[in-house]
Amino acid sequence: MKSISRTALITGASRGIGEAAARHLATAGWTVVLTARSTSDIDRIAGEILSDGGKAIARTLDVADHNAVAATIDQTVDAHGSLDLYVNNAGQMNPIARIADSDPEAWGNMVDVNLKGVYHGLRYAIPAMINTGGGTIVNISSGAANSFLEGWSHYCATKAGVLRLTGVAHKEYGAQGVRVVGLSPGTVATQMQREIAASRINPVSQIPWERHISADWVAKAIEYLTTPDADPWLGTDFSLKTEEGRAAIGMNVDA
Repeated sequence: MKSISRTALITGASRGIGEAAARHLATAGWTVVLTARSTSDIDRIAGEILSDGGKAIARTLDVADHNAVAATIDQTVDAHGSLDLYVNNAGQMNPIARIADSDPEAWGNMVDVNLKGVYHGLRYAIPAMINTGGGTIVNISSGAANSFLEGWSHYCATKAGVLRLTGVAHKEYGAQGVRVVGLSPGTVATQMQREIAASRINPVSQIPWERHISADWVAKAIEYLTTPDADPWLGTDFSLKTEEGRAAIGMNVDA
């Protein structure tokens, strides 16, 4: 049987979408496990959540290391009884470069984090959820999964791979109570967006800052995707760029 309390593990929780998700879910009563490669920021964020009466713990995790992902999920289930939500959020954008100018080592590192990191989360979260009665896996996606953006070969390729992983995972395990869904938030006011703006390579880098949405809206979307109302999007990407997606989470369609 699933435990009464709900536990969420969030990768890349040291800033941006991951931090916003941890804070929002904790306020909503979830126990949140914040992970990142460095603990300085997640220790601070977890401490602030605890000070506000929430439940949080910080753990070092490099999602490119499948053994580390497996161990962190095992530790989470052992400590809290279940894994109800796994947010595959950790990702990189830099270095942005055209293909012939790109560094093969850096390009490969993007695959290790943005694609293999998501696979590692799926690989070990799925059996953990099956063993404890089910759960939801949210893969942070992007419009880049279906786009061809100059300078973003690494990002477009890895996000396209994530979208296909989402669909395959849903097909394989949806009937066993594991809900797998992608979340395509559009452009978000985070440090990654500042890196994109600094590149000045493609139209996304030219978008005025005020047009980017807050990471808080993405956090609300993540919680929404754990509910039955989000079932129509299982195996696909739920997009905050559509009026339907924004209305579903109570977001002003003109925001």
